Amino acid sequence: MKITMTPDILYKFTNAGILLNERAYKKISSSKDPIDLTSSIISYLSAKYKKKDLILLTVEILDKFLEKELLENQGIETKGMESVKKRVPDAINSVKLQDSGFGISENDDSKYGKDFKFKKPSNDFDFDFKVLKDSNKKSYTSGNIKDMVSYFNSRYRKIKEFLKKRKELTDHFAIADIYQSKDVIKIIGMVNDIRSTKNNHKIIELEDETGEISVLIHNDNHKLFEKSETLVRDEVLGVVGSRKGNLIIASELVNPGVPRLEEKNIDFSVVFISDIHIGSSTFLEDSFRKFIKWLNGEYGNEEQKEIAADVKYLIVAGDIVDGIGIYPHQEEELIIKDIHSQYDEAARLFGEIRQDLKIIISPGNHDASRVAEPQPVIPKEYANPLYDLNNIEFVSNPSLVSLNGLNTLIYHGRSFDDLAMTLKGFSHQKSDLIMRELLEKRHLAPIYGERTPLASELEDHLVIDEIPHVLHTGHVHINSYKMYKGVHMINSGTFQSQTEFQKIYNIIPTCGEVPVLHKGVFKVLKFA
Repeated sequence: MKITMTPDILYKFTNAGILLNERAYKKISSSKDPIDLTSSIISYLSAKYKKKDLILLTVEILDKFLEKELLENQGIETKGMESVKKRVPDAINSVKLQDSGFGISENDDSKYGKDFKFKKPSNDFDFDFKVLKDSNKKSYTSGNIKDMVSYFNSRYRKIKEFLKKRKELTDHFAIADIYQSKDVIKIIGMVNDIRSTKNNHKIIELEDETGEISVLIHNDNHKLFEKSETLVRDEVLGVVGSRKGNLIIASELVNPGVPRLEEKNIDFSVVFISDIHIGSSTFLEDSFRKFIKWLNGEYGNEEQKEIAADVKYLIVAGDIVDGIGIYPHQEEELIIKDIHSQYDEAARLFGEIRQDLKIIISPGNHDASRVAEPQPVIPKEYANPLYDLNNIEFVSNPSLVSLNGLNTLIYHGRSFDDLAMTLKGFSHQKSDLIMRELLEKRHLAPIYGERTPLASELEDHLVIDEIPHVLHTGHVHINSYKMYKGVHMINSGTFQSQTEFQKIYNIIPTCGEVPVLHKGVFKVLKFA
């Protein structure tokens, strides 16, 4: 795991919220003064675009970017620089559409017509809402091996800091230094491989910056062996044991872990939903409209209406729409077959919710964001009518937000697929077990290279740096709730009835069952 230095120009673009591809990066870095050229490009683009715009700088845009004299001064040759400033916005929009992967042209009209506008509400209500951690416009990757090394180094270093604070790992060794000790060995490493011996013992291959070592876990140490059954590749953990030749015989496995949080007192309510899947033929529109009426105080008994009156925040953890081209033959299960029209319909429905309620939306794997995690916010060009609603905030997947001091970690939950299929005794129906394990590992998607696509970026944004009061997930379409060490672990189910895929695997979704934290007390309201 070689430590690498990242060029300053990459950090400059990352901090400015501008993405660039590898060819553009190489061309800039080959100029006479890359730092000065980078500053000029950032200054130009920042003056032309809003902070919410997602900008991808390609070599084609770079060639059209500055006047010929400036580029020549930087040592870059180009031709045809006339009318540069007029063509740059079109080039950027074209790249954004091409990279989306949805195959929808900019000229496609929604079902409401190209001149359709949603009424923009005036919102004079105050919310103590803060985004504490968000990867939107803070991530960069060119897809080369150096970025992957940087990504795993970032993960290792972050989680190592948590492990160093564990009393079990006081005076831990680097792997290269363990041969100098004859006493108890303590190391911190990343799991490279897990395998079983012919006698059904377990061998764990660990590495750190200095080297690799094999760790043996005896199956006669039942408690330790049972704990080893929850290990996965690419997680970072501590090991305590003794050395025997080139092996460490483990006596203890140490996760980064979760400190117990004090209960957070709140005098308002928060509602959690996900997996609405607007546009699907299995979207439960009637149930969702009942839910909206309840939020507006127009549905339910007196007690339920009192809860609704206290709702200050609505958190949506992804899959607002069903999307286009997400899986083979999806078009056969769609009633809205255009991605823009799906978001238009979403805006029409969300626009009916009372304005004194803050709505926070994070994307999922069905939304019009990139598939690889971390996912940036849903782009405005697809969901423009939703952006016109003043009480909606868009955040990345994952993101950490503060709701009047209630820290809430929002993660759609794609990695649940990997853990459900990898770990013995885990399943989609037991998402609370998966959430607990992710908290203990301090990572939202620890396994690299399985079903969950992860972007190998300069920084690993899926490390759980700060323990939240609430962990809100979705994806599996099954409600669950557990309090774990002071953390409310909530999976919010779905507003989509059982799909053909779920029928094959006998997955029974919990439809229209909405979790609510009502002044700190967990409740479920049913709208199906």
